[in-house]
Amino acid sequence: MRALTITLTLLGPTLMMAATPARADEGMWLFNNPPRKILKEKYNFEPTEQWLEHVQKSSVRFNTGGSGSFVSPHGLVMTNHHVGLGALQKLSDIKKKDYVKEGFYAKTHAEEFQAVDEELNVLMEIIDVTDRVKAAVKADMKPEQAFEARRSVIATIEAESLKKTGLRSNVVTLYQGNKYHLYRYKRYTDVRLVFAPEQQIAFYGGDPDNFAFPRYDLDICLFRVYENDKPAKIEHYLKWSKAGAADNELVFVSGHPGNTDRLNTVAELEYLRDVGYPFILNRLHRMEVMLSVYSAYSEEHERKAKDLLFSVANSRKAREGGLEGLLDPSLMKKKADYEKNLRDAVAKNPNLADCADAWDVIAKVQGPRAQNIKKYTLLEGGAGFLTTLFTYARTLVRAADEFAKPNAERLSEFGESDKESLEFKLLAARAIHKDLEATKLADSLTFLCEVYGYNDKLVQQVLAGKNPRERAFELVNGSQLSDVAVRKKLYEGGKSAIEASNDPMILLAKLVDKDARALRKTIENEVEEPKKQAYDKIAKAKFAVEGTDTYPDATFTLRLSFGVVKGYEEAGKKVPFETNFAGLYETAAAHKNKYPFDLPQRWIDKKDKLNLKVPFNFVCTPDIIGGNSGSPIINKAGEVVGLVFDGNIQSLVWDFVYTEEQGRTVAVHSHGITEALRAVYDAGALADEMQGKQ
Repeated sequence: MRALTITLTLLGPTLMMAATPARADEGMWLFNNPPRKILKEKYNFEPTEQWLEHVQKSSVRFNTGGSGSFVSPHGLVMTNHHVGLGALQKLSDIKKKDYVKEGFYAKTHAEEFQAVDEELNVLMEIIDVTDRVKAAVKADMKPEQAFEARRSVIATIEAESLKKTGLRSNVVTLYQGNKYHLYRYKRYTDVRLVFAPEQQIAFYGGDPDNFAFPRYDLDICLFRVYENDKPAKIEHYLKWSKAGAADNELVFVSGHPGNTDRLNTVAELEYLRDVGYPFILNRLHRMEVMLSVYSAYSEEHERKAKDLLFSVANSRKAREGGLEGLLDPSLMKKKADYEKNLRDAVAKNPNLADCADAWDVIAKVQGPRAQNIKKYTLLEGGAGFLTTLFTYARTLVRAADEFAKPNAERLSEFGESDKESLEFKLLAARAIHKDLEATKLADSLTFLCEVYGYNDKLVQQVLAGKNPRERAFELVNGSQLSDVAVRKKLYEGGKSAIEASNDPMILLAKLVDKDARALRKTIENEVEEPKKQAYDKIAKAKFAVEGTDTYPDATFTLRLSFGVVKGYEEAGKKVPFETNFAGLYETAAAHKNKYPFDLPQRWIDKKDKLNLKVPFNFVCTPDIIGGNSGSPIINKAGEVVGLVFDGNIQSLVWDFVYTEEQGRTVAVHSHGITEALRAVYDAGALADEMQGKQ
């Protein structure tokens, strides 16, 4: 499963850069710079401006991670089960049901339950603001001055846009700092659950089949957005294909890929190989063990930890695949050869003389990055205080400080354009399981001791004379921040309320804030800013040498990928492009219906109702990465033919390089979705809505 997960923040600040001129079906393309030439020459297809606008405005971003799309004019949104997993678990807590295990179907609008803190964004407009952002940074500025100047002008642009349009407005850094685009989003915060299958069929095959193919997963979840307490009226939505995905058909993916590092310099890839990824994997492994042990206590413990454990395990497997790519000498040689050729071209072009030192600058900053990243991740990244209660506390403490400043001087996450989203998440009512929170915090405090050293002054202040487990239970059980009313009072009370608070989690956030901010400033000034300026030069060189018809690395913003429905060969055997329901039952029988290949009872009972020849899952070549989970797969007519939910194991190197020989996007077939809704879940009305029959 390729959900966008917590690991996106674990490496610290990451900057994006332009990708190489596309070969094969490579590319996560901007909607305002689509691959027109490639599509015309290779597939004789020319997307019109109307086609692009329709697909763009039919696409949805889940701010909790992942992608989706409108599939009816009545606000119906399709995504993956694993994207909606957090919402399912939170609703399970409130309704005292296990919707993750049992599934859910609202037969009427009245039965559609509002998700706790789900916000959906739809990209309405893109504006190039590159010139204005770059004009704010002067050549003679020191790194700290340049960083502050850029942050200030970006905050100003976003606030102006919010005031003018009322739309959430974010300036996105593209091509590693060579371009800056303003993205305007329509926000939906009344998001209600409509349908989810049992997790066992959504993640059929479990860990053994993760990143594998053939697959048999109904990884789908349906929500509905409301406005003024009524289903939203949607102009742009994707219609359902009558034919579904066919072999060798040209298809497109419209989604929000989270992060790629395809044209990081060799020095930066070596940092990821030697420092970044091993550190991430160390964290993920210990978290997975901790959560697995907690889950083993009881079925209720397992239910409470399920969402986070699923995310952590999935991230660990994805990072293991990425590290395997970084340890591949042939991949690193390919990167080194490309870099040498580009540097040689720069050396021969006097107009690019100012770009020649960019690679050396990036190599140099890897030293302070490696020196600070662990402490940065623990303090500023919050990994040393792994509890939702600390997240609330830090937000409250910093909100009191930051909102007292002019917008242009605030930390970026406290910008005026993101304020409503921050408040929505901070003040949403959700269940807090204090035993789980204390277990998580105890483990992360232990990790803090390991990295900083037990005798470190700050560590001793944090522990307050207790061991990590005792301190964690004291902090969690003594805090009142699980109460929305308490958080609201502290937030609205501002600095005076925070200063007067004796909540232990607030006191902890205040205790570590000075050191955390100092680490943040070190990373910003000694790593992020020099990298941004150096990568800007490399992008300039690439555009001069290779042309501007390229795509930027992923930034969890809307992109368009393309490719064909196509099988592949593995170990000398042909892997067909699709599976069907018959294969699902054959697989269950071959494993004697034992976990994780057991079928939910509903699927056993309804077998005779299914057309077993209907396609279930399929593979295709479009370029995806984590964050694309829940993206629609559409045909040339803009009709849904599938739903992205994974990549196969050969696609795990796509973080760094796209390969088409065996790497594939894995999807649920559109026919499989509607067949299951009708035959297994008695949800014919829902299938009718998706197929435009009502």
